[in-house]
Amino acid sequence: MGSCKVFIRKEKLIVWDKASVAKRHTVDRSFWDMMDNHIGSYFGGLHKQMSICKVIMQCLKNWGTAEPAHKLHMMRPAKQPGGLFTAILLVLAVLVSGAYDVRRTDFPDTFVFGSGSSAYQVEGAAFEDGRMPSIWDTFAHAGIYGGANADVSCDAYHKYKEDVKLMADTGLEGYRFSISWSRLIPNGRGRINPKGLQYYNNLINELLSHGIQPYVTLHHTDLPQALQDEYGGWMSRKIIDDFTAYADVCFKEFGDRVLHWTTLNEANVFTLGGYDNGLTPPNHCSPPFGVRPCSTGNSSTEPYIVAHNILLAHSSAVRLYRRKYKSTQHGFLGLDLFAYRPLPYTNETADILAVGRFYDFLIGWFANPLTFGDYPDIMKTNVGSRLPKFTKEESTQVKGAIDFIALNQYQTIHIKDRSGSLESEIRDHSIDGEFEMICKSSD
Repeated sequence: MGSCKVFIRKEKLIVWDKASVAKRHTVDRSFWDMMDNHIGSYFGGLHKQMSICKVIMQCLKNWGTAEPAHKLHMMRPAKQPGGLFTAILLVLAVLVSGAYDVRRTDFPDTFVFGSGSSAYQVEGAAFEDGRMPSIWDTFAHAGIYGGANADVSCDAYHKYKEDVKLMADTGLEGYRFSISWSRLIPNGRGRINPKGLQYYNNLINELLSHGIQPYVTLHHTDLPQALQDEYGGWMSRKIIDDFTAYADVCFKEFGDRVLHWTTLNEANVFTLGGYDNGLTPPNHCSPPFGVRPCSTGNSSTEPYIVAHNILLAHSSAVRLYRRKYKSTQHGFLGLDLFAYRPLPYTNETADILAVGRFYDFLIGWFANPLTFGDYPDIMKTNVGSRLPKFTKEESTQVKGAIDFIALNQYQTIHIKDRSGSLESEIRDHSIDGEFEMICKSSD
């Protein structure tokens, strides 16, 4: 499966497989490029590509006379190990007219068709109405991508009504978007920006008026630059209180209309990209691990510190919601992780065992503490003193602080054993995991 998003939650589970659709049908590649704005799909740019939008709309019209299900109907939860439950969330399926006889009624009412985006990728208006820079702004304007930036992007800040209308015309039932922390609270804490508050209220109300459920992410790689400058952002435990206060504002202002919250998008990728290989903001790494030169960072220690602080901040926000808002708003909170479909590079036992370590280091790194209150044993053994420890109180706070785990999957990869890597004097996350990720041409 090439690109698939799966959400695990107490009531639901939704899958979006766009790659298999692309293989079945002749669709211009620019269509998927336009929809997949880095790691999310978004219809905000369709006002410039109406012919594509019309194709999608016609496809959905050909499904039959069944009306779209605009409300979420809960299923009986199915218990999973560790107290989690399978359940369903967000996705977009595009089927080309005439190739298959597929109708909306072929899917259960609890299956939600939708699209997703993130604030920095689509909003634009980077310096308007009181918004202050995030670490993405700083990263982009440093020339990392040859001067490319999202100052304007899809201009969703000004064109959200057009975007929502296109979503409704397409038949979407859900829309996952993120809130720009530095648009809502420009300096990361303190004063709320009334223009930012108005924008997100307007967007949520516009979605609901068209029967589209909002799915809100609080942090999508765009920490306010002010907090990064003040104390190092996610490297400091000060972020726990600031993130919780930010989440509190969002729950208070929007929680009467938002049922589904994700605290951080792809927390594992944010951690590795930002603090191990320097591929994403805030561009921290240390030789020899960076994909490009970094001015600061320590790839051996920082990813583990940041992940620890993310887990504490996430669980703090969840506990606050349950204590202060759950009884009246009845919402659900989760954490989003990036996932691959890993296969052993060979049928040798060593490679098969390496796949298990890969799961522990990529998914278990976050899922184990949220389920059992501590990191996987293999991580504690291999990383040693570089892996932060939970106090008894922190373990209790983190354990069970989840209503769903969301998985974003994009491709299959092969995992090769690197059991001798622990002998390396300088190690990072993948060396600690004793695995190598290999992409084959057939993946």
